[in-house]
Amino acid sequence: MRDEYDFSDARENPYAKRERRQVTMNIDVETLEYFKREAAVTGVPYQTLINMYLAQCVEKKLHAAFV
Repeated sequence: MRDEYDFSDARENPYAKRERRQVTMNIDVETLEYFKREAAVTGVPYQTLINMYLAQCVEKKLHAAFV
């Protein structure tokens, strides 16, 4: 290991400021399978896809619509 490292060309991690918390959720089988299929197509882990979708809901200030 070096005594010193040069971080002058380093760039800031864009995800470092985002706090994450592990949670346990009950998700319908059909919903989970949908995200797993999407994960297979996109190459993005299904948990990440679910988080991205929920983040979009927050960003757009969407409210639950029960029909």
